[in-house]
Amino acid sequence: MNHCNEIYECRDLSYNRNLGGPLPQSIGNLKQLVVLRLIGCKFGDRIPIEVGNLLNLHVLSLNSNQFAGEIPASLGRLSNLTWLDLAGNQLTGRLPTSSDEGSGLDQLLNTLHLHLNKNQLSGRIPNSLFSSNMKFIHVLLDHNNFTGEIPESIGLVRSLEILRLDNNYLNGSVPSSIRNLTLLDALNLANNKLIGPMPNLTGMHALNYLDLSNNTFDPSEVPEWLLDVQNLTTLIIESGRLHGEVPPSLFSFPQLQQLRLKDNAFGGTLDMGSNISHQLEMVDLRNNAFTSVTLSSNYNNSIILVGNPVCSNAQLHETEYCHEPQDSGSGSSITDCLHPYEGPIVCRAPSFSDVSRNLAPMANRIASMVNGTPVSFSLQNYFFDGDAYLRVQLTICPSSAKHFTRREILQWFDLSSQSLALSEIYGPCYFDPWQYSFRRSVNRGLIAGIVVGCVAAVLAIAGLGSYALWQKKRAKKAIILQNPFASWGSTGGDAGDAPQLRLARCFSLDELRKCTDDFSKDNEIGSGGYGKACDDLIVYKATLQDGKTVVAIKRSQKGSKQGGVEFKTEIEMLSRVHHKNLVDLVGFCFEKGERMLVYEYISNGTLTENLSGRRRTQLDWKRRLHVALDAAKGLAYLHELAKPPIIHRDVKSSNILLDDDLAAKVADFGLSMLVDDGNLGHVSTSVKGTMGYLDPEYFMTQQLTAKSDVYSFGVVMLELMTSRLPIQKGKYVVREVKAGLDEKDAEFCGLKHMIDPSILNDGCIVGFRKFVELALRCVEDASDDRPTMSEIVKEIETMLKDDKLKGNSASSSSSSSSDAGLRQTYDELLLLSREVNSDGVHRSDRYLFSDRSETDACAVLDRGSE
Repeated sequence: MNHCNEIYECRDLSYNRNLGGPLPQSIGNLKQLVVLRLIGCKFGDRIPIEVGNLLNLHVLSLNSNQFAGEIPASLGRLSNLTWLDLAGNQLTGRLPTSSDEGSGLDQLLNTLHLHLNKNQLSGRIPNSLFSSNMKFIHVLLDHNNFTGEIPESIGLVRSLEILRLDNNYLNGSVPSSIRNLTLLDALNLANNKLIGPMPNLTGMHALNYLDLSNNTFDPSEVPEWLLDVQNLTTLIIESGRLHGEVPPSLFSFPQLQQLRLKDNAFGGTLDMGSNISHQLEMVDLRNNAFTSVTLSSNYNNSIILVGNPVCSNAQLHETEYCHEPQDSGSGSSITDCLHPYEGPIVCRAPSFSDVSRNLAPMANRIASMVNGTPVSFSLQNYFFDGDAYLRVQLTICPSSAKHFTRREILQWFDLSSQSLALSEIYGPCYFDPWQYSFRRSVNRGLIAGIVVGCVAAVLAIAGLGSYALWQKKRAKKAIILQNPFASWGSTGGDAGDAPQLRLARCFSLDELRKCTDDFSKDNEIGSGGYGKACDDLIVYKATLQDGKTVVAIKRSQKGSKQGGVEFKTEIEMLSRVHHKNLVDLVGFCFEKGERMLVYEYISNGTLTENLSGRRRTQLDWKRRLHVALDAAKGLAYLHELAKPPIIHRDVKSSNILLDDDLAAKVADFGLSMLVDDGNLGHVSTSVKGTMGYLDPEYFMTQQLTAKSDVYSFGVVMLELMTSRLPIQKGKYVVREVKAGLDEKDAEFCGLKHMIDPSILNDGCIVGFRKFVELALRCVEDASDDRPTMSEIVKEIETMLKDDKLKGNSASSSSSSSSDAGLRQTYDELLLLSREVNSDGVHRSDRYLFSDRSETDACAVLDRGSE
């Protein structure tokens, strides 16, 4: 729906990644504004209360920015507002209502969409927030810090179709009034602290998607009301304290696509009956107590029984039923081109779980939007992420030219949240395009004119030779500015082809000299290296010429010949990835033999410095969990959402930086590797990394996988627990933790001598046992036994929601004799790495790299092992 005309105004500046800073208070002067969309920019600070003066506003979308502070109560004055999306920011505080503030969100009687998910909002959800006069159809409050009970008044909003309250700290019982929401299509209450009986949803016949997982409902058998909700496509009740037998009629729901009941106490015989839904794609019954199973010939899709006694049966033990499922979700490419316009479509509350059967409506909608334009498109790489959001990769290709122009993208692709119009099936969706590398046009006529003019001037007036020379220097400088890597091949060393950048600013050497006071020692804040053959880099703190932007400049020392490949790798990697838990590349300088990288400045230094006490910051246990979560999210993005995927290869505490709020960002991509989607599991490559963090399987086989980053991250997790370097006084932290671990010791007292005393002072260490068990799973010898980064993210998020230690995780399986031998060899090498000969060369250098280059050796033995 287009609300704009010649009188009223629309402003859509979405996805301008360099558009940021505070939103000016003068925004309130645009009284005729009807649509304001600033999605996916970098706006921060508070949302100005003056936005409440835009009384004609119908659409306000400020999602996916960095807004902080409280939601201004003045938004309640926007009586014409139909769409309010503030999701994916850093908003805090309570939800404002008119009873407390004079104005508030309870006054938005015409609003259909209230999207406040993925913030840091807290307090109770006010009972006064909802009334029978409201028209809400989508209320998304998930992934916040709300506490207290679900308000009884929620049942008054009978127009509701989607309600997500999951991943909060809500407690108490679910109000019976929720049964009044008979139009509800999707209900998600998972990952809270709800108690009492499981809510009775009798009569909610429109319900398609239901998730009640990970609460503390009263133990019960499958409730009778569940058999009344026959239109479900997806039923998820994991860790629901359910027991008894699973009724065969549950498998016969006509629309059912997924049934996920893992981590309950179902027992006896699993009998799915003979009337199984033809739509049913997956049944997940992991970690229950089934002793036998009656398999139906009418069902040939996935059944997962791992963790049930029935899997000890010799006939079932080796079948697919008793093995962990493989990751699914892909989609085939319809088109292919060199320079597509692409990015994920993110849908926040779909009504289904089987994407392959439900992708056609989205494809039809996109086809109608690009109809009449010379393009082709594809939808591929679809999956549900850790937040239960659906992500579908949209790729749009030009039919004739190699590139799109800015005008074409602005005219053709109005793919905003509202214009997508997919909410009926997919819930509220938005398109998050990646930065597009526009081709710079070259004015050949102008260049030819300059050349002819210069030649004519030289022939006509020989006396102006000096002038001609000056013109030539100007032309050369212009070429360098247009292509800063024109002289890449002449820099010496094997650095490969010139870097291919999507978006990065090219700084001149003079600019960086000025903002560092000619690289004054007073501005030095550290040292480092690309691959670390030696400390060949100095890092400077500087403020750019705009007087606002503070940056860190990494500069090669004069005469250094190291790091050409790593310099190229880092600018290529960081110019293509953008995530709040990855350090942003501001730009680079490649001039007069200088190689410099310019990053956003991260104020609180490295995790190593903070754990060692070199910084004054105090990292309590909860903060350390948040640091682990932030870093894991950054790595999960690299592995699963970057296109193509990226393996970092040098995950360590000195490459994790902490900002003003102690949020963690992963840094240093000098050793990273782009991999094809199909090769994410195995890439043959020379071994590089940092001793102490290096994956032993990768070291022994030279087969790099995403699980190599997982191993390194597991070592970082042990550092967070112990505040020790991986190798300290000849002792390896992984081996020390395993040696001190007693499986019969519920509180891990055997590790007490290793735990950082500063977190013992916190009293109860919430989630400590689960944290240690997760870390040890990450450092399993065999990569197949390690979790993925997205699984790690989910488990740490669960720990942060626990009030006390719960249950024991499954113990790790014993290693094979070959794995034990690999571990012994690896541990011996770690000890060797600490013994230095009189000539200053590590003994392990000669053992590890007798047939490899010195650069590779130094890349492995990095400063992380100091």
